[in-house]
Amino acid sequence: MFRIGLSTCGKSFGEDLFRAYRQAGIDVMEISMGKEDCDAFDFALAERLSAAYEVPLWSFHLPFMPFEQIDISQPALAGATVPYLCEMIRRGAQRGIGKFIIHPSGEPIAEADREARLATAQESLAVLARVAAENGAVMAVENLPRTCLGRDSGDILRLLAADSRLRVCFDTNHLLRETHADFVNTVGKRIVTTHVSDYDFIDEKHWLPGEGKVDWSALATLLRNAGYGGVWLYEVGFQAPRSRPRSRDLNCEDFVRNAREIFSGGPITTVV
Repeated sequence: MFRIGLSTCGKSFGEDLFRAYRQAGIDVMEISMGKEDCDAFDFALAERLSAAYEVPLWSFHLPFMPFEQIDISQPALAGATVPYLCEMIRRGAQRGIGKFIIHPSGEPIAEADREARLATAQESLAVLARVAAENGAVMAVENLPRTCLGRDSGDILRLLAADSRLRVCFDTNHLLRETHADFVNTVGKRIVTTHVSDYDFIDEKHWLPGEGKVDWSALATLLRNAGYGGVWLYEVGFQAPRSRPRSRDLNCEDFVRNAREIFSGGPITTVV
């Protein structure tokens, strides 16, 4: 149904990871790491490993923490955050990365501050969208949970209004205020990539699909019917979170099996 992707979030980046992706049959990689690792990231090495193991670099998740340093929605921080992220976009696009994922805010955000924060985020996104386009790439705004900007399709549409070239990264475990169907039916044509993980509908969990409450067969069909043609990209670590203990760590093969089970509409195997 879709190509299978996997984020590097929570994993040790390097040749062994590329080899594991290739051997398991994972089609593409999203690079995702903390600010310090991003600052020192060797894009040239990533490009060489991508070519050697035939695992394309599908996307790059721009750093978003610590919130007191990086935030495109805070007037006091946006002035430094936006140029920093623009330079990272330029560096990544030079190495063939075509999609850059952005968190539209940190948190917490008081209700009284939302309008001002949305306005600042729009100004920042307009610059980021322009720089991405100038470098042959696309900026994808991720929907976020709780008090963050982008917490529902209404927020997302307001953010996308900053520039017609902006697109959406659909995180399946961040919706706490509306259903997956409502979100996809509203913004589905603008979705260019995904972050796939499961949750309990109470808060984000980043569990493997089948460990939470999402109807995965229905969601995959929903995306397909919306015309989504990107990848099914997992944002789940190998190690179990404390909220969902497992008898062993996950491996790349687990994600490929999970995707194929979902695409076939059959039962989902979980690691207990």
